[in-house]
Amino acid sequence: MHWVRFIVAVGALALAGLPLLRAAETAAAGDFVAASDARFRYEGRFDTADRAAPVVVWQASRIALDFDGATLTLQFDEAKDQSFFDVTIDGRTTVAELRAGAAFRGTEFVGLGAGRHQLRLFKRSEATAGTVRFRGVRLAPGAHAYAPAAPAYRTTLLFIGDSITVGACNEDGESDQWENRGTHNNALSYGALTAAAFDADYRNIAVSGMGIVTGYVPFRAGEIWNRVSPSPTAPLADLAAWTPHVVFVNFGENDDSYTRVHQQVFPAAAFTQGYVALVQAIRAAYPSATIVVLRGGMFGGAQSERLREPWQAAVAQLEKGDAHVTHYVFEHWSRTHPRVADDRVMADELVAWLSRQPFMAGLAAKK
Repeated sequence: MHWVRFIVAVGALALAGLPLLRAAETAAAGDFVAASDARFRYEGRFDTADRAAPVVVWQASRIALDFDGATLTLQFDEAKDQSFFDVTIDGRTTVAELRAGAAFRGTEFVGLGAGRHQLRLFKRSEATAGTVRFRGVRLAPGAHAYAPAAPAYRTTLLFIGDSITVGACNEDGESDQWENRGTHNNALSYGALTAAAFDADYRNIAVSGMGIVTGYVPFRAGEIWNRVSPSPTAPLADLAAWTPHVVFVNFGENDDSYTRVHQQVFPAAAFTQGYVALVQAIRAAYPSATIVVLRGGMFGGAQSERLREPWQAAVAQLEKGDAHVTHYVFEHWSRTHPRVADDRVMADELVAWLSRQPFMAGLAAKK
């Protein structure tokens, strides 16, 4: 069903006289701009062990370039599992699909017209769903690339969490599905929408199924939040390279769900201890940031008493010891993973609350 909608969207572009999408293997020869070219702007946490071909790992990772010429081909390789990108050229957005062992879709654009164009890539699917190596772009023969203008960010916001924060399943129908990550869109998650309201430089380090003590993935938040990729053995990221003004941390749903499904006792003391340790580690990395501990979005965070009490204990301990830690509990929640409509309500809640906080002074939200 998703690809039916995508094909219709491509047809609509052609009928409107807008850029037409074709498979990358049909691209004509042109001038290549390597990923290591200083004119690219990278925003997010990338695996840059090979600077000539960085691996795009985390959701909300962004790549920007200005260029001229009527054609553009995005060049990727070494796709693992599946990755989806919003590809925006001159304000018009389509979706690129990059799957292991399959032809990449949505990577060539033609008929762009004369003049200077703006390319903006946004990784909408999550890190554990798939990664891909970015090689650069191929332009029309004789075309030129330019460094894009610096964004007019007013603040910097980092969201750390699980599937709720990733935006998992938010474009699905009635039921959650995990086979096609094209309907898991971080660009419309509550975090991205909140960041947009404040013109913020936005980063997202979140993994579906991840908890503080237990969950549906074989690692915990405290093991991977500061790494280049979601693995306890991955290299540590250079956290000094980018500093958030506010860090939002939202965990507990999987600790509650996993133990409930497996008829286990909730590990209350370990949860409180683990949450405190995580936030203290974040504080050590970002000594000047405000840290907001969130709860909610789904059943566990909204309704589970066995989660609520150890969460409150963690918050009380953290706020007592650190004047720049605070908390917010979402009123809105969903029995499935939040859909885009739910994300919008959650973002509206969070934006309204943030607008009243002293640490956001001078940062009025956009209407």
